[in-house]
Amino acid sequence: MLTSTPQTKTTGPLEERNAAKPARLFSYPLPLHGWLGLALNLLAWASSWLRIGPWSFTFFPLWFGFILFLDGLNYARKGNSPLSRSKAYFAALFLASAPFWWVFEALNIPVQNWHYRMDRYYSPLAFFVIATIDFSTVLPAVMEIAEFWTSFAPLRPRLGPHEAGPRLSRPWAAVLIGIGVLCVVLPCFFPRYAFPLVWLCLVFLLDPINNLAGRKSAAGHLLARDWRFFVVLPLSALTCGFFWEMWNSLAMPKWIYTIPFINQSPALLPAHLFEMPLIGYTGYLPFALELFAMYQFVLLIARSRKDNLTF
Repeated sequence: MLTSTPQTKTTGPLEERNAAKPARLFSYPLPLHGWLGLALNLLAWASSWLRIGPWSFTFFPLWFGFILFLDGLNYARKGNSPLSRSKAYFAALFLASAPFWWVFEALNIPVQNWHYRMDRYYSPLAFFVIATIDFSTVLPAVMEIAEFWTSFAPLRPRLGPHEAGPRLSRPWAAVLIGIGVLCVVLPCFFPRYAFPLVWLCLVFLLDPINNLAGRKSAAGHLLARDWRFFVVLPLSALTCGFFWEMWNSLAMPKWIYTIPFINQSPALLPAHLFEMPLIGYTGYLPFALELFAMYQFVLLIARSRKDNLTF
């Protein structure tokens, strides 16, 4: 079923520093960029909700400020962060994020689970440019939160940041990729019933490829029985999802949801947290695994051996 390639674990200064359990919640002062990020986040939040200043263009500054603040928290927590380790890789998270989310926009076309409510008319080009800038914050936000949660020993995956774990056999990888293809095709023909599959397809499509190529993967963690990975990644997306939905709730432009069975059910309609039905938050759980698979796949096609993340 699988083959396991022996790996020699090498521990460098960064891994030793990350492995050390901080004596306190925050062992270092919050760096300047963390304070600046917090100020930017609060100003953009006030502009968005109070409809003052450039309130219809605050999504990016709000989330960019939040990401800088999260990066500052990571530095204060353990003395290093994605930004402090590599400015180039930190910027690359933003560059990779926008096309990532455009993939989800394409997957939403047949199922129409979310729509955008606009404050005014935007030309197709203006919408594309503004949306692309906003979408660039998705990946870095989730990865910064994941790095924060994994700094706590009970949530840190057992496999180190440079350990890929066991590999799938080729037949099993083919089966999983086949399931991924079905997860793309079925929502196109049966959108009312198969819409949840859009939050699974990319894991099945890309993760086996990453695994066979020797990159970090959900399959590698699964075969290594590293269950913490499947707790901390979904937890990170759920944490990020709370802030997405909260800041979206009183914003304009904003997104709204039209989920089959849930929105149409009088019994379930009141069960919302902000715009999102409570049961809809379960979609954030596999979403983190999809983002991780897409991130690793980009590193694979870029032939980058370096991974700036520490989990």
